[in-house]
Amino acid sequence: MSEARVVVVSTGAVRQLPWRGSAVPTAIAKTPVEGRVEVGVLGLAGDEQGDRVHHGGRDKAVLLYPDEHYAAWADEVGVLATPAFGENLTTSGLREGDLVIGAVYAVGTVLLQVSQPRRPCFKLAARHGVVDMAVRTQRSGRTGVYCRVLRPGHLAAGDGIVLVSEPAHGITAAEVHRVVNVDRDDAEAARRLLRHGGVLPGSWVGLLARRFEGVVEDQAVRLYG
Repeated sequence: MSEARVVVVSTGAVRQLPWRGSAVPTAIAKTPVEGRVEVGVLGLAGDEQGDRVHHGGRDKAVLLYPDEHYAAWADEVGVLATPAFGENLTTSGLREGDLVIGAVYAVGTVLLQVSQPRRPCFKLAARHGVVDMAVRTQRSGRTGVYCRVLRPGHLAAGDGIVLVSEPAHGITAAEVHRVVNVDRDDAEAARRLLRHGGVLPGSWVGLLARRFEGVVEDQAVRLYG
């Protein structure tokens, strides 16, 4: 694995994007920022969220997205300018399958902890004008990963992303995404995630538990709006 680093740092303000005949508030259209950026427990200075129920908060303070994914997207939907996925940190050298839930990384003077994979929503479609963009993102596994901030500080493009500690359970963001969002009939994998329930958001633990009661989540609203 190549040395991991931050390629681009980005923030965004809430604005209205058209979607299905109405407008939705979102800060998914972020822009790169220069220099060192302050990072607090709720994310980067100057960054906003249009929907604080489903975005932001301590467990989703900073969104990472691998720069390596952009080549695949260019083949599928055309060249997308960074940061096309609403990420705060466009990264190199780490993908969803490398990031273990609960792992801690030092970036600049900040300590980040991998908290959960991003669950794609229809605002990706609104951002790019591709109706099934959220569905494509979910199926591809090129989702990006959220982190919580264990130690506030400052970071900048070019900073290394250095592993500090990694839980022994080995459950990656890619695996959590697969089980929760894609292979929803994989009962054995779901049981494994529940055995390590502390690595998941409480709402996801409940979601997986309900599957064993025959209740499978309807994803249409999240994916299509």
